[in-house]
Amino acid sequence: MSRRPRFALCLALVLGLVASALTFGTAYAAPAERNAGLALASVSNSHPDLVSGGNVLLRVTTSRDVDLNRVRVTRNGVDVTSSFASQPDGTLLGLVTGLRLGENLIRARIGGEEETGGAQMRVINHEITGPIFSGPQQVPFFCETAAFGLVSTAPTPLCSAATQVTYQYRTTGGTFVPLADPSSRPADLAQATVSGRAVPYIVRLERGTIDRAVYEIAALFDGRQPNPLRMDTSWNGRLVYTFGGGCNAGYHQGNATGGVINDLFLGQGYGVASSTLNVLNTNCSPIISAEAAMMVKEHFIETYGPTQHTIGWGGSGGAIQQYDIADSYPGIIDGLIPAASFPNANGTTLSVVTDCRLLDNVFNAGPFHTGPVGNGFTAAQMTAISGFGFYSSCTSWDGSFANRIQATASCDPATQVGVKCAAIEQLVNQLGRNPETGFVRSYLDNIGIQYGLVALESGTVTPEQFVKFNESIGGFDVAGNVVPQRSQADRKALTAFYADDLNMSGGLGLATTPVIDQRLDLDPFPGLNIHTSEWSYVVRQRMIEHGIAANQVIIENSLDSWPAAMAYELTAMDQWLSNIDGDTSHRSLRTKVAQDKPSGLGDGCFVSSSTRVIEPLTYKGTGTCPNLFPIFSNTRLAAGQPLDLYTLKCTLKPLNFSDYPVAFTQNQQVRLRAAFPLGVCNYDRRGVAERAPRGTWLNYSRSDDNNSN
Repeated sequence: MSRRPRFALCLALVLGLVASALTFGTAYAAPAERNAGLALASVSNSHPDLVSGGNVLLRVTTSRDVDLNRVRVTRNGVDVTSSFASQPDGTLLGLVTGLRLGENLIRARIGGEEETGGAQMRVINHEITGPIFSGPQQVPFFCETAAFGLVSTAPTPLCSAATQVTYQYRTTGGTFVPLADPSSRPADLAQATVSGRAVPYIVRLERGTIDRAVYEIAALFDGRQPNPLRMDTSWNGRLVYTFGGGCNAGYHQGNATGGVINDLFLGQGYGVASSTLNVLNTNCSPIISAEAAMMVKEHFIETYGPTQHTIGWGGSGGAIQQYDIADSYPGIIDGLIPAASFPNANGTTLSVVTDCRLLDNVFNAGPFHTGPVGNGFTAAQMTAISGFGFYSSCTSWDGSFANRIQATASCDPATQVGVKCAAIEQLVNQLGRNPETGFVRSYLDNIGIQYGLVALESGTVTPEQFVKFNESIGGFDVAGNVVPQRSQADRKALTAFYADDLNMSGGLGLATTPVIDQRLDLDPFPGLNIHTSEWSYVVRQRMIEHGIAANQVIIENSLDSWPAAMAYELTAMDQWLSNIDGDTSHRSLRTKVAQDKPSGLGDGCFVSSSTRVIEPLTYKGTGTCPNLFPIFSNTRLAAGQPLDLYTLKCTLKPLNFSDYPVAFTQNQQVRLRAAFPLGVCNYDRRGVAERAPRGTWLNYSRSDDNNSN
């Protein structure tokens, strides 16, 4: 039996027994009492124990025989009934302000405080500067509020700045320009279409600071200031949350968000939100990104009112955040539209990135080398060992991201002096720091990996070349520098990576989240072709083995058809989520998500801007789409690792020369044994320290969920 089915069974059993106990949110927030025909629910944050900023939007639901006018609501004994208003659905909605830090008791009664029964809820309020669940915040931390036109002297490390509201309008020429007076109607003002109705295309843009990040929220402006108790007539009730790309070490606030001024969203009435800590190039931690997104989304809802659903959007690092947040912190995003996706930044993805630096060193290739390229290997052999369709994918990785494991290479020399700037520094609360080295514990490992194994088996490289390459590959030291020895992972880091779902298993919250994976074909374009297409299928395989994948649709497209694909996917995701919202059957959420897809939504590709082919897609499958957009592999797949690429450090087995379809000379056998003194990877068994994730909504501000020791 292979390790994969056993792991899936283990995951199912473990989660069934302990996930609810480890899921944060059950620890503090007691279920609302449902007496006397009343119930309380938190609207702005589904976890009332994770509220921030002193406010919370609440809903009071009553039975049919209860007079709304008799309902009274108190906050810590103070009557706040005037903050509530009746809604078209027969409920009361209210923005409760003035929450004290820590625990607050909200009560709803019929007739007043002296009455018995009713409903109550404990709300835990946190500082708007955070943290809430991400754990101790990184220091030093440099402010960049001035990049957004906010106060230029925000004090470190909280970087707080006053909220600013400005307006823009879209011209008939298709550009956004500032609008000083939102009540004016410029001659070139365009119209937006919201639910089939034309409205003035004027945008309200709000900027401020939340969780030490600069946030942005944008929505069409209907001439009245937003009120969470009254639906804005220019807003369609949905939110798009955008995420930015990259992966870097942090220590600064960031000068860009995922972007909120976007015609595709605003022109249809969507609200849009993001923050600087939702850009992985500013902050390479999905946990910090999840916290920032939760807090900004809460503020959006407390400004505009309840959202029907929230759609995630972003490519590369923006795709990573969507997948990782949906799996580990489900409910922040309801549906995902990731582009140029990867399953995670740190973990297997960065292992492949750093493999490319090692390959470039052997081949004397890449941006940091001079002289003849190849070192005895042809271009075709180099490509086959890399696994990519084009070896330029490796040189692109080497030039753009391989230095992210180094202690100082990605530091800003003007501000980040004397700090460790490896991307893994953002995961210190999860992985801990090795007291002997001072560095965050590393998961990088290539012990036992037989680089170019598939190329050897196909006859593309000779036995001598296979031996030469593997005895020369080397690895990295704790500071991220290339050394002759192979990389060795820290077992504590491996344990945390799996247990805390940092390697994105795909079997937690992602199993009940709709996904339209927007696979832009960038393999042939040097510089962009780090975004190779096999990663969408890596994610799918993890979902298959650790949960289900019926909720993931992959749509491939080219640069030319990308605009049409984006427009279609947004509409399809909105309809998919609306179908789930309207599904009143008793089926499980997992079943609803898998079966409530809109008619015509399925795997396939855009062959042009106007033509979409629908056909099942598999890794290196056949059909119209695979012929148009061929799928290749990468360094680890080319070394024989299974498609899910879940293993960070493989279990070893002794070298057995009968396992190879070629014959090695006695000299080559001696050298291979020297290259693999402990053995080679055995992918029929689970990896070292590999285990099922311990649950969702882990809180690194609590000692029981904090691994930083």
